[in-house]
Amino acid sequence: MVDINLIRDITNAFGPSGFEDDVVKIIMEYSKDFHVENDCMNNVFSRLKTNTGKKPIIMLDAHSDEVGFMIQHINSKGLLSILNLGGWVGSNIPAHTVKIKNIKGEIITGITVSKPPHFMTDEEKAKDRIAMDSVFIDVGATSREEVTELFGIHVGDPVMPDVTFQYNEKNGTLLGKAFDNRLGCVCIIETMKKLLGENLAVDVVGGFASQEEVGMRGAQVTSQVVKPDLAIVFEGSPADDIYFDEFEAQCAMKKGTQIRHMDQSYVSSPEFIKYAKSLADKNNIKYQSAVRRRGSTNAGKIHISHKAVPVLVLGIPSRFVHTHYNFCALEDVNSTVDLAAEVIKNFNENNLNKIFKR
Repeated sequence: MVDINLIRDITNAFGPSGFEDDVVKIIMEYSKDFHVENDCMNNVFSRLKTNTGKKPIIMLDAHSDEVGFMIQHINSKGLLSILNLGGWVGSNIPAHTVKIKNIKGEIITGITVSKPPHFMTDEEKAKDRIAMDSVFIDVGATSREEVTELFGIHVGDPVMPDVTFQYNEKNGTLLGKAFDNRLGCVCIIETMKKLLGENLAVDVVGGFASQEEVGMRGAQVTSQVVKPDLAIVFEGSPADDIYFDEFEAQCAMKKGTQIRHMDQSYVSSPEFIKYAKSLADKNNIKYQSAVRRRGSTNAGKIHISHKAVPVLVLGIPSRFVHTHYNFCALEDVNSTVDLAAEVIKNFNENNLNKIFKR
């Protein structure tokens, strides 16, 4: 079973896009069995110590950032205007606590606020959506000077949702923030741990990519550095089981890892999927197939990097991603790690050549 403490620490960590420094520290802390390094963009690379440099390279990818905000300006009343880092729906933002990190590294708690109904016009009340420029953060100040001088908050400071991880042992569910995609980061670490001491046909490199939520920027760098021959992309995928019936839903909690055939960013490798599903069936690992009309993952960057790269996308069904609060099932995290490990352990020249179409 995956390490609950790792899930707790990495999901609680502060890390909106471009500000993943605290997440990098957690990854380093839990990756002491590997060779690990990071770059100036907060990308992290972990390598098995048994890598030879002479075998095909498989990159295990996940993005380390989370959706958040950045302070745009501070008005005379002490309210903080924000811009989104990543995709938010305006109606999901107000009436939650958030954490602001100032340049000194101090954390200040605020509340996301919009105009209360007492002061709204009838026209404003009738609107279905809340515009981002009408949402502010209130830190309890009464002036701009109080915000900047007392709290040390300035334009450009990052903001994350204020949510603390919880594990419910009664039904094996996890509640927290940033499951998209700290759960993927967990899967890289736990998969690589399962590979320790194994005689593998590939070299394994973990690529923890920054800034996915603002355009898959980190993955463009990690794929250039690692130059993978093939890749597994881990993602905290949006669960749809509460919106569709059992035959239409493709990302249901407690139905196993999601094998993604396509989305807006890529079409998968059929041979890679065929190989992965055969191992899942053989080892009784639960999985579900998905064909997505929308959405994207780092596979979009990786599969067209430096040369054609076969990519397998494995998703952990996570409810309410791109909001403050997420749910997922621990068993789905375990299924994702188990399948990834089996895929890598069972590589040989024959099945690799089929995937590479040699």
